Amino acid sequence: MTRDNERADRQRPLAIAGRPVAVRLRARVPALTTRVVARLLSDLPVYAELPHEEIAGDIADIVQHNLRLFADVLEHRRAATDGELAQQRDSAAQRAEEGVPLDAILTAYQVGVAMCWEETAQDAGPGDLPAVLEIMDRILVLQQQLTSAVSGAYLEARQILDSQEHGGRHALMAALLTGEDLDGFTRRTGLRPAARYLTMTLALAPHPDETGAGPARGAGTGSGAGAGVAARRKIRRIRTTLDRFAGTPALTALDASGGTVLLPVAEPPRWDGPGGLCDLIAEATRAAGVPVTAAAETATPDGVPAAVARNGEIVDLVARTGRAPGLYRLADVLLEYQLSRPSEALRGLAGLLSPLDAKPELLHTLETYLGHGLDRRAAAAALHVHPNTVDYRIRRIDRLTGLSPARPADLQHLSAALVARRSV
Repeated sequence: MTRDNERADRQRPLAIAGRPVAVRLRARVPALTTRVVARLLSDLPVYAELPHEEIAGDIADIVQHNLRLFADVLEHRRAATDGELAQQRDSAAQRAEEGVPLDAILTAYQVGVAMCWEETAQDAGPGDLPAVLEIMDRILVLQQQLTSAVSGAYLEARQILDSQEHGGRHALMAALLTGEDLDGFTRRTGLRPAARYLTMTLALAPHPDETGAGPARGAGTGSGAGAGVAARRKIRRIRTTLDRFAGTPALTALDASGGTVLLPVAEPPRWDGPGGLCDLIAEATRAAGVPVTAAAETATPDGVPAAVARNGEIVDLVARTGRAPGLYRLADVLLEYQLSRPSEALRGLAGLLSPLDAKPELLHTLETYLGHGLDRRAAAAALHVHPNTVDYRIRRIDRLTGLSPARPADLQHLSAALVARRSV
C-alpha cells in the first residue's frame, strides 16, 4: 500500500460490516449504559450496595461519558486528551472520599471497556480484520489512560484526606474544642488559630439510602457498605457546602447523625438575607438531601468550648420541643433554654399539666393547638378531627387544669408547662 493510499484509508471512518463504528456506538449509548450498570450491580458486590441515588446519577453518568469518549476516540482515531479524562478523575476522587475500594473501581472500568468492545466487534467478519485490530489497539490505549487517570486521582484524594484527618487541621480543632492553651499549641505546632470562629452544631436526618427506604433495587439496599457510602456522600456534600461558604476548608467532626463545625471568620456572619447563615443551612439541606437542624454562634478561640456546648443544648431543645429543622440561636429558644435549667420551679410548672397525664389525647391536642398558633381549623386538620372536637377538648383542658389558651396569662403558663414537661 502506498503512503497516499494509507493516508486515504486512515481518513475513512473505521467501519465494521460496512457501518461506521462510532456512529453505531453513539446510537447504542443509552441502552449500553443500562446494560453496563446492570452488570456492575450483578458482578461487583460493592456496587450492588451503593446508594440508588449514586447508581442512577454519578455511576450511570460516568459510564455514559466513557462510552461517548470511546466513540470519539474511534471516530478521530486518536488517544483521549487530558481534558477528556477530567470527569473520570473527578469521579475517582469522589469515590475515594466515599471509601469505595480502588480495585472495585478499576474492575468496573474493565467491565465497561470489555462490554464496549463486545458491542463494537459483534458483527465483524473476516474482511473487517484490519478495522478490528485497530479498534483493539485504540481500546487498549484508552484503557491504559483510564487506569492511569483514575488511579492517580484516587490515590491523590486519599492522601489529602489522610493528611487532613491526621494532620494539623485535626490537631487544631481538637485544641479548640478541649480548651487547650492555644499559645502553647502555636509554639509547639506552628499553627495559629483564627481570630474568630463560627461554631456550629449540626443534626442530620438519615438519608433514605442509609435506612433502606430509598427506591428498591435489589439486595444490599440500606445495608453494610451501601449505608456507609450513603452516609459518607451526605457528609461530603455538607463539607463541600461549608468550605464554599467559608472560602477555606472547614474544621469538622461529623458523622452520619451530625456533629461540630468550626469556620474561621473575620467578622460574625449575618444571620438572614442573601449569603447569610440561614441560606447556608438551606443550601446544606439541599446538598445533603436530608433535613438539617443547626445552631450557630460566633466566638473567639478561647470561647469555642462554651459556644459549642450551648449549640449542642439548643439543637437538643429544638428536637425535644418538636420544632422544624433549620437554623437556630439562643434567642430563638430562650424560654425553653431557661426552663431546661434544673430548679424547683421547673417541676412546679410541669405539674400544672399533671391532670392530663391520663388523657394523652388532650395533651396532644393542646400541643397541636399551640403549635398552630391557636388556629382551631389548622389544629383540627393536623389531628384529623372536626374543629368542634378541638373546641370541646380545649374546654375539658380548662376544666381539668384551670388553664385556658383563650386567657393570655394562662396561655403563657400552658406554653411554659409544656416546655417544662419535656425537660424534667
